Amino acid sequence: MNIVIMGAGTVGTFVADTLCAEQHNVTIIDKSRSALELVEERVDVQTICGSACDSAILFQAGVLGADLCLAVTSLDEVNMVGASLAKAMGSRRCVARVFNHAYLNLSTFDYQRHFNIDRLLSLEYLTALELAKQIGEPGLFAVENFARGEVVIQVLDVQKGVKADGVLLRNLNLPSDVRVGLISDGVNTSIAGADNVIEAGQIVTLIGTQEHIDKVHRMFQHKRAVKFRVIIAGGGNIGFNLARILQKKEYSVTILETDPVRCEFLSRHLDSTTVLHADATRRTEMEEARVGKADVFIAATGRDEDNIVCGVEAKELGASRIMSIVRRPDYANVLTKLGIDVAVSPREVITRQIMGMVHSGPIISHSEIGGGNSAILELEVRKNTPITQALLKDLKLKQALIAAVVKEDCVRVPGAEDQIQAGDTVILLCEQDNLNDILPLFKPVKQ
Repeated sequence: MNIVIMGAGTVGTFVADTLCAEQHNVTIIDKSRSALELVEERVDVQTICGSACDSAILFQAGVLGADLCLAVTSLDEVNMVGASLAKAMGSRRCVARVFNHAYLNLSTFDYQRHFNIDRLLSLEYLTALELAKQIGEPGLFAVENFARGEVVIQVLDVQKGVKADGVLLRNLNLPSDVRVGLISDGVNTSIAGADNVIEAGQIVTLIGTQEHIDKVHRMFQHKRAVKFRVIIAGGGNIGFNLARILQKKEYSVTILETDPVRCEFLSRHLDSTTVLHADATRRTEMEEARVGKADVFIAATGRDEDNIVCGVEAKELGASRIMSIVRRPDYANVLTKLGIDVAVSPREVITRQIMGMVHSGPIISHSEIGGGNSAILELEVRKNTPITQALLKDLKLKQALIAAVVKEDCVRVPGAEDQIQAGDTVILLCEQDNLNDILPLFKPVKQ
């Protein structure tokens, strides 16, 4: 594929390195000649010095024939304008990184649709989501967001005595905007069918809108009796986003932050999170915050060295599990030796997200789910494709489920009598082994 990257910083360079290893043709744009020279020393890419907002520079970079454009500079506005220009000039898909989470808030303004960008990505939010995943409890978080964040995939462990326990799936009377996609017994995972019986101990994957998934949550899980205690060192964008994710799931969350101004911001914007003005690199302040009683301690400051120091201190104080942000790849091997259980690299997180979009044909994004046995795909529906030629009940999809259909501003869970139309975006769940049998349904047939 032909890929254009705007921005030769650490993220742009790391993504370029990964893409080149996969034999893609990569061009990098940056205003700094010295930054481009550093990239040229590491990666076999074409480089162009100039502004990502300059149409002449974009033309020179070949965006007219690009399969994917990635705008990952350090400025939100440059990323959105550059990606928008590239899309208007003919790039097949365009993705922009944003720092300000407000740009992702559809309730205020839809920046993505306004600028005609295929995806807005927040490195800080994705990193926070990865940390939430690594805490390791089903039901804690939404695994992925699709269709501009309007479709949510959520994993729940079925608890004994809940409404769904022992009930046929067809008899659950789920809202029309929620579908059970996968059922797992911890060993085997399969696509859910109407005749499946939900049982305690199973893990189910729900697909739908966040609003309706929240309504059915108690059908599968009791209200948490004992709060899981999480302490986050660092109230930057990663810590802030992580607290927002965790507090929605009734966890006891505390943030330790050194900047008093930032503490005030966190207090105003986090409803049920305790914010302490404290330095996590000082043992006495960690003791005062009762870090030793934490179920999980997460080091998410802006410096790897501080994350290592406070992670080691938290371990010695008695915190059950230690997690840390690590930005320098050469630190990764050291952390486990120091007793840090999980290390998350923001660059690797966003690179995995981007690699899920590097596909030809109708695939917009592709993620593994259910332990890697199944896949969740976002697919664009084109004219003259077999998927548009019959009702869903007549397609006879094998080990696959169309979980949601997005048509412009409308997201819905389709029924058996529905028919997919050109221009729709489809959220498809299928088993990995069956993927090659499903994709031809989305490929145009020559007339």
